[in-house]
Amino acid sequence: MISILIPTYNYNVFSLVKNLHEQCESATIVYEILVLDDASTDKKIVEKNLKINSLGNCSFQVLDKNIGRSKIRNLLAEKAKYDWLLFLDADTFPSNTEFIANYVASFSEESSVIFGGIEYPKNNAENFSLRHKYGTERESLPLSVRLKNPYRSFITMGFAIKKKAFEKIKFNENLAGYGYEDSVFGYELQKNNIPLLHIDNPVIHLNLETNAEFIKKSQLALQNLLNFYETGAIDGETVKILKTYLKLKKRNLLFGVRWFFNISKKKLHKNLNSPKPSLLLFDLYRLGYLSSLKAKDA
Repeated sequence: MISILIPTYNYNVFSLVKNLHEQCESATIVYEILVLDDASTDKKIVEKNLKINSLGNCSFQVLDKNIGRSKIRNLLAEKAKYDWLLFLDADTFPSNTEFIANYVASFSEESSVIFGGIEYPKNNAENFSLRHKYGTERESLPLSVRLKNPYRSFITMGFAIKKKAFEKIKFNENLAGYGYEDSVFGYELQKNNIPLLHIDNPVIHLNLETNAEFIKKSQLALQNLLNFYETGAIDGETVKILKTYLKLKKRNLLFGVRWFFNISKKKLHKNLNSPKPSLLLFDLYRLGYLSSLKAKDA
C-alpha cells in the first residue's frame, strides 16, 4: 500500500499523475495519489490539473494560501492513509514503466527510506547548459557512487519513506528560503539512524532553470546553507562547499577567496553563461560568493 504525494505550484502535473496512475493500476497495488497545489496564481494550469480528480484513487486540491515547500510536504504526509509515502517533485517523471513496481518491490520491514536516483534529459538548450551539466555530473549519480556516501547522495526530488519514519523527523518548517533542504533532511536521517536504501530506479528532472536563474538560485541556496549551519540544522561535514569554507575561515584565508571572487566575477559569469560551462569555475564562484557573505564576521 502506497501514498504518492506531489506538491505543485504553477506547474501542470496531469501527465505525471496519469502515468503514475497507469503504473499503479498495472501493478495491481493498493494506492492513492495526492496532489496539493500551494495556491498557484496561474488559473489555466490549475484548471488543467483539476482533471486529476477524474482519475481513480487520485486527488487534486488547491490551498487557499501559500504555505511553502516544507509545510505542504508535511501536510501531504498528514493526509496520506497508507504506510509507505512516495514523495515526487512536480517537475519529475518516471524514467521507466516499472517505476512504481520497482519501488514497491523494495519495500520491506528492514528498509525505512528508499532513494532511486535522478536522471536528466540528454538534450538541453544552450541557455540551460549550467543547470544541465551540474545536474548530470553532480546529482545524476550511478548507484555504485551513491552507495559510497548514501546520506550525502540523498535528494528529496523523489524518494519513498515509511510514514512512521517520516513522522520522526518531517521537513523542518522553521527553515525558510531556497536550497539545501535535501542536505538537512539527509542529515536528520543519518542523525536519527534511519536506514537509507539506494536502488537503481531514477526519476527524470524535467524543468531546468536558465543559466542566469540557476546562478541566482545558487546564491540564495548558499545564503540558506550558511543560515542552516549557524542555526544548527546541519553540521560542518555534510556539505562539501561548507566544509571547505569553514576550513578556510579557521585559517583566516577567506579574504583571499573574496579578493579572487571580486576581481574574477565578470570572467566567471561569462564562462558560466557559455554553452560549455566549467563546474570547477562554478565551484570557485560559489565558494567566493559564500565567502563574501557576512564578510565582517568571516
